[in-house]
Amino acid sequence: MVAANTSRGRILYTYDTVMHGFAVQLTGDEAQRMSSSAGVTGVYEDRVIHTHTTRSPGFLGLDPGFGAWEDADFGDGVIIGFVDTGIWPESSSFDDSGLSPVRPSWRGGCVNADDFNASLCNNKLVGARAFTSAGQLAMASTRDTDGHGTHVASTAAGSEVRGAGVAAFARGTARGVAPKARIAMYKVPDGSPPVSDIVAAIDAAVKDGVDIISISLGYDPSPFHNDALAIAAFGAERKGVFVVLSGGNEGPESSTVINLAPWMTTVGAATVDRVFPASLSLRDDGGVLTGQSLYSTKSNGVTAMVSLVSSSCNKDDLGPDNVTGKIVVCVGNNIDLDTLQRVLPELHAAGVILTHNSSWSPDGDGVWVMAFPLPTLILSHTASEMLQAYMTSSPYPVACLRFSCDTVIGENRAPMVASLSSRGPNPVVPELLKPDVIAPGMNILGAWIGETSSSLGNRRKDKYMIDSGTSMACPHVAGVAALIKKKHPSWTPAMIRSALMTTAATLDNTDRDIIDDGFTGDGSLQVATPFAAGAGHVRPQLALDPGLVYDAGARDYIDFLCSLNYTTEQLHRFAPDMATSCTRTDELSSGPADLNYPSFVVVFNGSTDVRTLTRTVTKVSKEAETYNVTVVAPEHVKVTVTPAILEFKEQYEKKSYAVQFISKAHGIENKAVWEFGRIIWENNKRQVTSPVAVELGELNNAMLRNTTASCKAATSNL
Repeated sequence: MVAANTSRGRILYTYDTVMHGFAVQLTGDEAQRMSSSAGVTGVYEDRVIHTHTTRSPGFLGLDPGFGAWEDADFGDGVIIGFVDTGIWPESSSFDDSGLSPVRPSWRGGCVNADDFNASLCNNKLVGARAFTSAGQLAMASTRDTDGHGTHVASTAAGSEVRGAGVAAFARGTARGVAPKARIAMYKVPDGSPPVSDIVAAIDAAVKDGVDIISISLGYDPSPFHNDALAIAAFGAERKGVFVVLSGGNEGPESSTVINLAPWMTTVGAATVDRVFPASLSLRDDGGVLTGQSLYSTKSNGVTAMVSLVSSSCNKDDLGPDNVTGKIVVCVGNNIDLDTLQRVLPELHAAGVILTHNSSWSPDGDGVWVMAFPLPTLILSHTASEMLQAYMTSSPYPVACLRFSCDTVIGENRAPMVASLSSRGPNPVVPELLKPDVIAPGMNILGAWIGETSSSLGNRRKDKYMIDSGTSMACPHVAGVAALIKKKHPSWTPAMIRSALMTTAATLDNTDRDIIDDGFTGDGSLQVATPFAAGAGHVRPQLALDPGLVYDAGARDYIDFLCSLNYTTEQLHRFAPDMATSCTRTDELSSGPADLNYPSFVVVFNGSTDVRTLTRTVTKVSKEAETYNVTVVAPEHVKVTVTPAILEFKEQYEKKSYAVQFISKAHGIENKAVWEFGRIIWENNKRQVTSPVAVELGELNNAMLRNTTASCKAATSNL
């Protein structure tokens, strides 16, 4: 791997676990010469990667007294490695009271730095190392100065902390999804860490002996053989390590999802049933607009009636004349957060209203709530339009803000797929569904750092903070995976991924279809498709006992890459020690869609109206069982499953079945459409559900089948 923007003359890292290679600074000519050297299978230019609780465990159905936590002993002893911005070890979320010493086979440890003493590690925080050579940090310390890494680690595996919250909000007992799991932090530079640092962190985590790796990071997709992160994740999965990654925050536009390989578990973000209501009262019978806020006040919660002024909230456009004593309405989504934290308070604004344009949620439950020093209200798109109409029609728009300082639970419909969550279809391999699942990701409470953060323009000092994004959803799934790993230590990563997917929920807390919170243009509600929700919302209790699983391993993934027409040289980048030529013509004969994956994606490209895919399921329950199939077919597709009944006698017995898809789209005016359905294997005790997506018509995708993709950097996914 060739590191960019660093001084030449030294090797940064050597990799010997998840891949075999090294990171070094070279000129373009030197890199070109190295690429043609004997024994070199690939040279990659270094790229930057972008970083993408009191209520969410309960929302997932986790309860201290029974169920998944008790069944899996709270994930005790499972080690989750986090590749992130570091950790604040003094947080109460990392207290090790009641935990036994880490298992003897653990090979990791904690590294001293000027601001991080290794003695801060304990039986909860069992590993702390920094990988910052390519990022050129002055000091290689695991200390978190951003907050992101501390937040995600506590979300997945934080210890129980009573009375946690942000000011008066979200108060309760904070704990991670797997509160007895152990944490190993592999720090990489804040913001946009180079991929060479990321790969070094993954390599070390696998060598140390982690069970799970959680990575709330990513970059623009490219073919897998040119994606060092995908290659490293492949190496980790070969070693039995479950790798879970965030799917990106570029929604609701289609084909924006990232971290796309089948050996990666990709997570989208969903809302929870918790809101922080506040309102804006408009003078002259302008009405009352409801939004959300984390502003805490000791007064009666009502500001004075003052003038409203619209602004881009760019600090260059602000001054005392148009800010002091006024409520500033920030218009647009490119708002400088430092303006909210510093400039507007210094100019003595009376308050701030953040509005959202049409790419955001219409109803407000999915808005991203943050804590600011000024009275601040965050409005949904619909409420923002109403406010703009009032300000346009009124010659002297005046309003007051009302804050209840309440946390309301259980009254709003949830989960919904968050508007910001990146969507499918998969831009690299459309026949592979991504994201895989969704999990709580909006307004999640997590541990924070003990000083002002280098991110979010955050000048507050809080022990806990509320944050949003697929970065927050990813550690929820890492925690659930830890529970599964504790109960089923011999399961492969693919079996864990299958259990998460086939038991996921497609209904919300009102027993209606999960809604896509992306704006539709008319404010109407749209049911979330698998491109938004994947297989659905994770359910820990059911995932511990899925009945059947779809297993896969390195050989299956090599066959998958062969179906993408990968060359032998390209395959060697993933597994140089395996026989990786594509000579097994009987494998994946129907293309990448034939991978033994817990979902089905079929593309009818005009060459045929019939596709047949095969799957093999492994029974993991102990008792003899019979499963019957139920098909919910896409509207214009006939789906036939053979056989329709699967009978099992022994645990880990395998059975295969075939699914025939016949397009009935002849005569449809617009054939280039996606339709969706489900295939369900069920009995009176279990349901094993796979989502189905079918594309009817030609698929125009420049990245399909091993083509070169753009390497431009993505915007921040914090």
